[in-house]
Amino acid sequence: MFCKWLPLCFVLLLGACSSDIELFGYTIWGVGDYNRPSSVRVEKGDTLYSISRAHDVPMREVIEINGLRPPYTLRVGQVIRLPEAKYHIVARGDTLYSISRRYNVDMPTLSRTNNLTAPWTLHIGQKLLLPGSIVTGKGTSTARTSSTKYSTKKTTAQKSSSRAKYTYVQPSTKRKSNFIWPVKGTVISKFGPVAKGRNNDGINIKAARGTVVKAADAGTVAYAGNELKGFGNLILIKHNDGWVTAYAHNDTLKVRKGQKVAKGTPIATVGTTGGMTTPQLHFETRAGKKAVNPMAYLP
Repeated sequence: MFCKWLPLCFVLLLGACSSDIELFGYTIWGVGDYNRPSSVRVEKGDTLYSISRAHDVPMREVIEINGLRPPYTLRVGQVIRLPEAKYHIVARGDTLYSISRRYNVDMPTLSRTNNLTAPWTLHIGQKLLLPGSIVTGKGTSTARTSSTKYSTKKTTAQKSSSRAKYTYVQPSTKRKSNFIWPVKGTVISKFGPVAKGRNNDGINIKAARGTVVKAADAGTVAYAGNELKGFGNLILIKHNDGWVTAYAHNDTLKVRKGQKVAKGTPIATVGTTGGMTTPQLHFETRAGKKAVNPMAYLP
């Protein structure tokens, strides 16, 4: 995960982030939650709807974790707890069926939760909310399971085929070649444990706003955007050996998803997006899902 110093933490600075993120078709727990409060106090004019929209959380889950009942009238000064949502980021080859089976939720509920309709077309990088991913009384996030069974031969064949074709293989955590520094600057947050039991899955490099950010190695841009709250303008590059590099808090993005880049290609400029106050780049290196200290592979 990146950290609040920018937790995936893809979140970052000003602390150390606690969001856990797994890239390319893996689960993101509470991405960007370092700047989402665990609760809010109702102010004049607030409604359940306005609170859920303001904090980008499902209204249904706010209702459930607070034990609210119709007509859901709120009182000024009332404390409302906010849920930590569990998401799945769509990867190449994902289908609504394969995602539903992976998390043991039924397809109708998954599609309804995300307002999907037939033919249920998904897009790489799309964020899907997993049904029932609410905070329990102890503050841990859980996903409800479904007892729905798919017994037809056609579905069984689809399930087997999907598993065979998209079996995940963890790349080696030992890399043959080094990365280059994505930006020149001062490391202001190192890899590993930070404050209050939190962990930084990368490093944060302070640099002047507008400084060019370069691809640390050749690869394909798997994501370029700002849909993940708290990460700001984010770029993910997947490399041929299965490794992934992540670049967050950028000011401007110079590449698009699907674009192939060479080592050293300008991909962005340093900024303060995603809640930062100091211009910096949060940089991560991952062997598949496993975060690896970037300093071990930088000259």
